[in-house]
Amino acid sequence: MAMNSVFTGKNGTLQLSVIDSPEGADAKLIFQSYGGTDSPPLGRVTDVQVFVQTDLEEFHEIGRRHPVSLHPGDIHIFGKIGRAYVHGGMLSLLLGRGVASNSIAEPYVQPAFGMILDLKDPAVPGNEAKLVLDGVKLQNWAQTIPEDDFVIENVDFRALTIHVIDAEAAAGGGSPTEHKPFAS
Repeated sequence: MAMNSVFTGKNGTLQLSVIDSPEGADAKLIFQSYGGTDSPPLGRVTDVQVFVQTDLEEFHEIGRRHPVSLHPGDIHIFGKIGRAYVHGGMLSLLLGRGVASNSIAEPYVQPAFGMILDLKDPAVPGNEAKLVLDGVKLQNWAQTIPEDDFVIENVDFRALTIHVIDAEAAAGGGSPTEHKPFAS
């Protein structure tokens, strides 16, 4: 049976994670300096958007108005995060060692990390949906300081891969079952 939970932003958490690479090592240093852990909570997140765009190419035959074939093209994974400003961790994740006040010789890596969006319905324990992005790098950073509203920082990101983990509570209790449509 397909999971049919309905979620709101209040049901979600956003967590960053370390990946095993030189870029991930720099992200780990930033995580530890700001959060004291390899997987700090992002805190005060107000808006998260994740997009997946495929460049489908249409093939049109002469004399036909509709395409006769669609061919998969490049895949783009990107998104945005809005957050109440607390510290410079996000800017550090964008600029890496370039954010240091002393002059650091280039080239230096831009930190990369994993991102997990976890949605759980408290009314249905055991049901959860996780959106897991790997190879995430920040692309843009902006800070808004309005006169009559909260200070918010906004970041745009890109990711290498994305996958979804749907776990549905077993009928009558027990361990949740993870849906894997393409598992071998």
